[in-house]
Amino acid sequence: MLALQFGLVEAGINQFVEGIAGAIPRILSGLVFLVIAAVLAKLVMIAVRAALDRALRGESDVYRRFVSLVVAAFLWFGIALSFLSIVGLDQIAASMGTAAGFLALGVSYSLSSMIADAVAGVYLLRDPDFMPGDEVKAGDVAGPVTSIELRKTRFRDENDDTVVRGNAEIEKKWTK
Repeated sequence: MLALQFGLVEAGINQFVEGIAGAIPRILSGLVFLVIAAVLAKLVMIAVRAALDRALRGESDVYRRFVSLVVAAFLWFGIALSFLSIVGLDQIAASMGTAAGFLALGVSYSLSSMIADAVAGVYLLRDPDFMPGDEVKAGDVAGPVTSIELRKTRFRDENDDTVVRGNAEIEKKWTK
């Protein structure tokens, strides 16, 4: 009976050692991939920051940093999924990718009005006919535009009060 138990323990240890020995090449491949991917990610981020500096020259640094952060998050998430796949954890990588897709869908749905305001804000900021100081009627508000921001526009109404409206609402229908 003792010999049978010893044989089971020895077989278990042998399987464990063989499993580790078999995993070493995949782990080394994964580590080499991570080093190469880190260097390439750094180069991509340098290029992204340079492009954003040129494209958003007059804008606040906050926008450039936000876009850089989003690009870096997607880049590193892709690297992490690839690493898991290289080391033999394909099912975990597929599960994480699927979960991230559902999470992105939920976030985009919940932020859809904010995204619409931001996109409309970009159009309003670039529109030469819609500038601070212009007398504008937008829906139930009429008065001079005091400021145009990425998501909101501020007006001064006839009572000299500040009225704030989302850019998506204004961009749909405004008259000068």
